[in-house]
Amino acid sequence: MAATWVVVPAYCESAMIQAVVTALRRLGWKVVVVDDGSPDATSSGARLGGAAVVRLPINLGQGAALRTGFAYALAQAGTRFVVTFDADGQHDPEAVAALIAPLASGAADVVLGSRFLRPGARDEVPPLRRLLLRTATWVGRTTTGLPLTDTHNGLRAFTTAAIRRMHLSQDRMAHASEIQAEIARHGLRCVERPVQVHYTSYSLAKGQRSVDAISILWDLLLTPRRSRS
Repeated sequence: MAATWVVVPAYCESAMIQAVVTALRRLGWKVVVVDDGSPDATSSGARLGGAAVVRLPINLGQGAALRTGFAYALAQAGTRFVVTFDADGQHDPEAVAALIAPLASGAADVVLGSRFLRPGARDEVPPLRRLLLRTATWVGRTTTGLPLTDTHNGLRAFTTAAIRRMHLSQDRMAHASEIQAEIARHGLRCVERPVQVHYTSYSLAKGQRSVDAISILWDLLLTPRRSRS
């Protein structure tokens, strides 16, 4: 466990971040929260939960926060695996062990969580969110050739070697498609594992708004070209 760091990007998550970090720490994981310029008590809540905290001076976006967290994790002695984890309480801390298992066995370089590999999971996703995710998945499969079932899931696990090979530059939500493009570009061994996403009124309010869909899909279409340039 000491070889794994869980990176939690967070913006205005003072209501949930302490509980999220505490649950991860109880399972023995090392956690770094990247506070993406929050004007609230996100940083102090993360520290109370037992996380290391890196605070960005302004809000740069989830992609930038993840890059910062990756750099922090790679700089720590002995790090073998890095897991990304959302700050809003949607994810199960128990999923971390299942995600890193294929990495530890040498079967994969990257493991992506998929909410749609669980039986009946499609019915749990709100209709508008399901439409956006289905469209994003289709675009991702078309542009990268990766046979993925869930392209915008915040639960992911990487070997440190995989992270070092990827060149990531997207600051905001398009980082998800950029990661997939880099996996494909470098021929990294990638597998999916079923994970549960808990939809609550809080997590839905924190998630992408319907008006963001066009922006996300535009970035999805452009990102593979940028990654190959």
